[in-house]
Amino acid sequence: MFIIICICHLADAFNQRSLAAGGVCRALVAALGGSLSVPPHEKVARMARFVVNKCDWASMATISTHDPVRGQPFSNAFSISDGPAGNGTGTPYLYLTHLEISVQDLQVNPQSSLSVSLAQTSYCKNHGFDPQSPLCAHIILSGSVVEVNGSDASVAKAALFSRHPEMIDWPADHNWFFAKMNITQVWVLDYFGGVKTITPEEYYRATPYQKHNGESSRPHASPFLDNVGNIKFFLYKKKHLQMILEIFSF
Repeated sequence: MFIIICICHLADAFNQRSLAAGGVCRALVAALGGSLSVPPHEKVARMARFVVNKCDWASMATISTHDPVRGQPFSNAFSISDGPAGNGTGTPYLYLTHLEISVQDLQVNPQSSLSVSLAQTSYCKNHGFDPQSPLCAHIILSGSVVEVNGSDASVAKAALFSRHPEMIDWPADHNWFFAKMNITQVWVLDYFGGVKTITPEEYYRATPYQKHNGESSRPHASPFLDNVGNIKFFLYKKKHLQMILEIFSF
């Protein structure tokens, strides 16, 4: 994979013919990297932690304090991070300003819900899952959004700025602050049979990337790998190898 990515960058640096090579390269990279290994649906808490860590944004629902929808649910998109990809804490952190309409709702009532979905990743599209399908796992976190300070703010800053570097340059006069969701309930929709719920304790005990005995390292392969059967077969099959060599013979 690393070699193919490097060749792609080289291809982009050369002539017009190389642009075609770059396109083929990126298609190969997408195919090779399209497999997202998700936890089995029986591991409900693991699935919840996994999806939260994979997602960069959430839809946050508050109770509106603004006319003409005062007292009604109001949904808005927010960037989130629970830590580095592959090593999350489970706690969604946010970077907020009191100028934001939903944050004004939270000042009156901090109760809210956050919804995240694997539709943000390539997983559902690669498998042909509609975002509303339960097979396209989505998680709803219920709780309250509160400002954090001190060491907790340092954790939030590292989590958010590492995955959303643009935040560093947002206008200082907006008086940004760090916040987190205190989770009181977790709702999981990742398979047929209805919603499943877990407690915060179960959620935080889960290890989203841990493998159990007998569990496949690739429980849900991408359609690309399913169709070909073996990625080596694709790369070394004579006609494909010849095509790649011809493209890169500058």
